[in-house]
Amino acid sequence: MDSIIIKGLKLHANHGVNPDENEFGQWFVLDIEAELDLTSACASDRLKDTVSYADIIKSVTSVMQSNTFSLLECAAQSVIDRLFSDLPLLSYIKLTLKKPDAPINAEFDYVGVRIERSRL
Repeated sequence: MDSIIIKGLKLHANHGVNPDENEFGQWFVLDIEAELDLTSACASDRLKDTVSYADIIKSVTSVMQSNTFSLLECAAQSVIDRLFSDLPLLSYIKLTLKKPDAPINAEFDYVGVRIERSRL
C-alpha cells in the first residue's frame, strides 16, 4: 500500500494528568503514516486524487489544540478518528505521539504512544 508520511509535526497543546500540563501546555511531536491508494494521483498529477499534507496537518492540529486529554492514548485515538472522518481516502493510519518534555524525573528523549488503526 502507498503512504503519505508526516514526520516530526510539532504542536503546542494542553494534555496531561498534571494540572500544570493542562493550564500551560507543552510541545508534542507527531509522526503520521497514512496509507491510501495513490495509483490515480500518480497517473493524474492532480491533488484531487490524493490527500493533501496540509489537510492532514489541519485535522491533527484541530484535535490536538481544541481538546484537553489526560492520556496520550486518548489524544492519539482522537486524532486518528478525526483523520478517518475528514479524509475518506485514508485506509490505515500509524500515529506516534511523543511528549518530549513530560514532567518525569528522568533523562529521556521522549515518552509516547504508537497507535495503528485500519478504517472499519
